[in-house]
Amino acid sequence: MEDNNHNSTSTSAMSSASELPEPDVQILTSGGVRIPAHSSILAMVSPVLDNIMERPVKHGSSERVIPILGVPCDAVSAFIKYLYDSMCTEEQMEKYGIHLLVLSHVYLVPQLKQRCSRGVSQRLTVENVVDVLQLARLCDAPDLYLKCLKQVTARFKAVEQTEGWKFMQEHDPWLELHILRFMDEAESRKKRRWRQRKEQRLYLQLSDGLECLEHICREGCTTVGPYDVETAKKPSPCDKYATCQGVQMLIKHLVLCKRRASGVGCCRCNRMWQLLRLHSSICDHPDSCRVPLCNSNGKHNRKWGRMRSGSCL
Repeated sequence: MEDNNHNSTSTSAMSSASELPEPDVQILTSGGVRIPAHSSILAMVSPVLDNIMERPVKHGSSERVIPILGVPCDAVSAFIKYLYDSMCTEEQMEKYGIHLLVLSHVYLVPQLKQRCSRGVSQRLTVENVVDVLQLARLCDAPDLYLKCLKQVTARFKAVEQTEGWKFMQEHDPWLELHILRFMDEAESRKKRRWRQRKEQRLYLQLSDGLECLEHICREGCTTVGPYDVETAKKPSPCDKYATCQGVQMLIKHLVLCKRRASGVGCCRCNRMWQLLRLHSSICDHPDSCRVPLCNSNGKHNRKWGRMRSGSCL
């Protein structure tokens, strides 16, 4: 009965492809089932099967038999069907995805190999990820291998409790070392990206602060502005008022700070001085710039002592 099922599967695949002559080769499976096929189709899709069929038939037999052993009969049937119609159903992938990956690697069928790599990667679990990882390495499937490494890294606490991990520790310590190194590098990359994002946020904050400082010293914003601009004529809050307000508070503090007046200063004063020095180091027009410490003749440095209402530069 099982033999008839495999024959009908192969026959339907052959009839769906085109009108073909009688099969001239038999595929022998592990269960002793023979699947009829056409050597021309097999040779056209798989260079390995092509080389096998170019060998002379042994013992003078007219019947050519190609054994495909070590995998379930249904998996071999699905593999042969794919060679005819280039189709693999989700049900076949669910049941025989790993076996089809091995067959596609052994018999050099790259399209099926890619299909199986995607299908198997979508079905990774904590229990099978280590086994699939080892298989992906043996089958030279880099995309699947990387997906398995990421899965192990993401769920390592659960993976290291599985039988697959314990078996790998005993029989493949080099792979365990490679996984641990990958995890360490992944953690280092994560920290590096976090540090880079933090630095980028800092650079953006500094850029906004410098823009607001120029804006305040040039035309003023709300209650703080140049000493020669009347308070009533100062514009309404700007688009970056959240940052601008912080700069205004630093300016007010720097002017009124008693510790600065005594020559000591504080952390808030130092922060404002650093912002002024940073601006003066990158300003492209120091001669016309209205920011204190930026003009080379020191004219603007005297503005800190020329205040009105405690809010004008």
